[in-house]
Amino acid sequence: MTDPVRTAIAGERRRVADLVESLTPAQLDTPSLCGDWTVRQVAGHLVAAVETPPGATLRAMLRSGFRLHRANSLLAVAVAGQTPAALAGTLRRKAFDDFRPPIVGYPGQLTDLQVHGQDMRRPLGLPHGLVLDHLRMSLDFLTGGRAPGFTPRRRPAGMRFEATDLDWAYGEGALVSGPAEALMMALTGRAVVLGELDGPGVRVLAGRIT
Repeated sequence: MTDPVRTAIAGERRRVADLVESLTPAQLDTPSLCGDWTVRQVAGHLVAAVETPPGATLRAMLRSGFRLHRANSLLAVAVAGQTPAALAGTLRRKAFDDFRPPIVGYPGQLTDLQVHGQDMRRPLGLPHGLVLDHLRMSLDFLTGGRAPGFTPRRRPAGMRFEATDLDWAYGEGALVSGPAEALMMALTGRAVVLGELDGPGVRVLAGRIT
């Protein structure tokens, strides 16, 4: 039987591929919600996660002084130099890539795709079209205490999160409610979505993000 998380990952890779191919050069060069990366560079990061040119990882590690996050940034920028068609082609070809990251596993991969997909779509004003069951998987992952690099454990601690478009809730304490997609983005530190959330816990959450 096919793992539902891996099936979700494959679906999201294909959706990102469709997105990348549909964008104009100006849209690809638009600043994303992910740090200093453009939309094109976020796509490069997602491609680098499944296929990196030979020797590129070692060169990036050397150039970054063996700082993993800096090396990932260098790889994203390098891979982003490919054409949109090449980026999309790799994502489709590697849709069912079987690499399983340590610690975060397949749920981490799915969350990376969904969050970064929104890092690209939101600045462009594009609807997300995310599958609610996929969002449920990511929300469970982000609140499960094993999401290093995505959200610190203290961010959701002592709070209650409720999705308004999905039968999902987590925790006890000051309430934060809103669409599942906005909850996912807030849990991963995207302050831009805070205005889409309700409840007395929003102010607390904002303080933990900033």
